[in-house]
Amino acid sequence: MASEQQLSAIKGAKVLMVGAGGIGCELLKTLALSGFKDVHIIDMDTIEVSNLNRQFLFRQSHVGQSKAKVARDAVLKFRPHISITPYHANVKDPEFNVDFFKQFNVVLNGLDNLDARRHVNRLCLAAGVPLVESGTTGFLGQVTVHVKGKTECYECQPKPAPKTYPVCTITSTPSKFVHCIVWAKDLLFAKLFGDKNQENDLNVRASDASSSSQQTEDVFERKNDEDIEQYGRRIFDHVFGYNIELALSNEDTWKNRNRPRPIYSKDAIPVEPVGQNGNQAKNLAAGNPLSVSAMASLGLKNPQDLWSLKENSAVFLEALKLFFSKREKEIGNLTFDKDDQLAVEFVTAAANIRASSFGIPLHSLFEAKGIAGNIVHAVATTNAIIAGLIVIEAIKVLQNDITNYRMTYCLEHPSRKMLLMPVEPFEPNKSCYVCSETPLTLEINTHRSKLKDLVDKIVKAKLGMNLPLIMHGSSLLYEVGDDLEEDEVANYAANLEKVLSELPSPVMGGTILTVEDLQQELKCSINVKHRDEFDEEKEPDGMVLSGWTQPLAVEKNGKGSTDNGASTSRVSEATSVVTEDDDELQIIPTQIGKKRKLSDISSAASSEVSSFSNDAKIKRKAEEADDNNDLVMLDGGSSENSKKKREQ
Repeated sequence: MASEQQLSAIKGAKVLMVGAGGIGCELLKTLALSGFKDVHIIDMDTIEVSNLNRQFLFRQSHVGQSKAKVARDAVLKFRPHISITPYHANVKDPEFNVDFFKQFNVVLNGLDNLDARRHVNRLCLAAGVPLVESGTTGFLGQVTVHVKGKTECYECQPKPAPKTYPVCTITSTPSKFVHCIVWAKDLLFAKLFGDKNQENDLNVRASDASSSSQQTEDVFERKNDEDIEQYGRRIFDHVFGYNIELALSNEDTWKNRNRPRPIYSKDAIPVEPVGQNGNQAKNLAAGNPLSVSAMASLGLKNPQDLWSLKENSAVFLEALKLFFSKREKEIGNLTFDKDDQLAVEFVTAAANIRASSFGIPLHSLFEAKGIAGNIVHAVATTNAIIAGLIVIEAIKVLQNDITNYRMTYCLEHPSRKMLLMPVEPFEPNKSCYVCSETPLTLEINTHRSKLKDLVDKIVKAKLGMNLPLIMHGSSLLYEVGDDLEEDEVANYAANLEKVLSELPSPVMGGTILTVEDLQQELKCSINVKHRDEFDEEKEPDGMVLSGWTQPLAVEKNGKGSTDNGASTSRVSEATSVVTEDDDELQIIPTQIGKKRKLSDISSAASSEVSSFSNDAKIKRKAEEADDNNDLVMLDGGSSENSKKKREQ
C-alpha cells in the first residue's frame, strides 16, 4: 500500500509519457491503476498488426490508428475519471519545446531511436525536469533515472550506434538495405518455403479477392491448376505491387517520408521466360541440392556484379521456380542458410526489388550474403516488469527521494538468486558535453572539408542537433529555422558548399566554434585542430571528434575477473543481438553497496560472453529501445585493409 505522502505526490503529479508502444501500453495502464490523474502521451506511430501480440491496449480494429489516441481511449474505459492527453506527433516537433516540458513533474521515456532519446534528454536538462529512461530486449530490460546535477544524464555514457530493425520498419517503411534483407529472409522466404503454420507479418490477403470469403484465402498458397511461372508472377505482384499500393493508402505514414512505387512483374520483366541454360541447372540439381543456382540458369556469373531491376526480377522468378521444381520436397521445412546458394540468390533478388521500390540503393549478391542477423522476439512480461519499475522510480522522483533512486536491470537468468538487479545511479560525468558543457576537439582538414561535412557528419550525426547554429566568434556561419529571410537562407546554403578555410570567417587550426541548438537549448564549444591525413578504414568521415561519448572500448584480458581482481562467476551472456526495443545491453560491473563513480566503467564486458565477480553490480548500457517491434537484425560486415589517404 502506498503511504499518504506517496498518494499525495501521485495525485498531484503531471506526467509526460513519450512512446505508447510495448512499454508505453504497460506504463499507461500502470500509471492509471497507481492513481496518477494527469498524464500526457506523445507518439507519432500508428498501430501495426505486428503490435497486437503484446501491446494489449490495441485490437485488430485499431490497425492504422494513432497509438497515443487509442491507448488513451482504452485506459479511460477502466479509469474514466483521470485526464489523459494524447499527441499524435513527433516529440521533436517545435511545439514540444522547453516551455512545454517545464509544465511536467517527471518525463517517462519509451522511445524507439537514439536521436529522439537524446532530444528528450536535452529538453529535460534545459527544463530541469527529471527523466526516467527504459528499454527491453527479450527477457532483458532496464530502467534508469536522470536528474540534472544529481545523476548522470542519458548522454553521460557511451551509446553504441543503433543496429536495430523494428518489424513495423521492416514491413512498412524500410529506409536501409538491411531492412529489405530482413524482410526478404525472415518474412518472405520463411512464408514461401518455411513452416506454413508459423506466424508471419506479411499481408496474405489476395489482391483480387472479390468476396469476403476469398479475402481470407492465403495468397501464398499455390493453386492446383497454376504453373510455376504463373504462381511466381502472382507472388511477385502481390508483395511488390499490391502490398505497396496498400501501404500507400495510409496517407499519414508518408507525410514525412518518400513514397515507394509499386512494381509489377509485367513492368519489371517481359512475360516471356528469360533465356536460360536449363541443362546447367539440371546438372547442378543432380548433385548437391544446395548448389542449384538461378544465377547459373540465367548466365549470371559474378556475385559482385550489381544486378538491374530486370535481372533481380529474373533471379527472383527463376529461384522460386527452381525451389518448386528441384527442391519441392524441402518446401515447408526450409530455413534460410547463408550457405544455400539458391536461398541467398532469392533473398538478394527480393531485397533488391523491394529496395528499388523504396528508393534504396541496390546491393550485389556478395554484399547481401555478408549481412547476417538474429531474431529476438518481444516478451510482454518484460515490458510489464519494466513499466512497474518506471512507476516506482517516478514516485521516488516526485517525492525527491534522492538517496533511494535506483537504476534497475531485469536479467534473463538469476544472478545471486536475483532477477532484478538495482544499482545506484552514476554521478554526472564532468566530461559530458551535454550536461557539463565540456569543450570538444575536432581534428579535420580545414583546407579540404566543407562546412556541409562538418554539419552533416559532426553536428547532426554525432552531436544529435536538429536545428543547429554555428558561430565563429561573432560571425554566424550557419543557421536553420523557419523565421529566416530568403537572403539569409541563400547565404547559409552557399556557406555549406565552401571549404572551412574559405568561409567569410575562415575556420583554421586553433579556431573555436560555438555550436548551439536553440530548440534543445544546448550549446557547446569545438576546438578545431587541422590535420592532413586520415585512416580510410578507421576514420571514414575524414574527421575525428574527441570529447563526446563514443562507444565503450572492451578490454579482453583472457582472465575470468573483470573488476578489481575479484573471483569470477557467470552472471550473464551479453550477446551482440539487437532487439525490438533497440537496446543493446552491455554488462558493466561495479562494487555493491558503494556510490558508483565514473572510473567504474573502465573495465567492460565482452559483447559475446562476459564473466563477473560475485560482488559485482550490473549496469547495462542501453543502445536504443524500440518497444514497438519484435524482429531485429544485427548488421555485420567485413573490414578491408586499412588505407591512408590524403584528402584531395
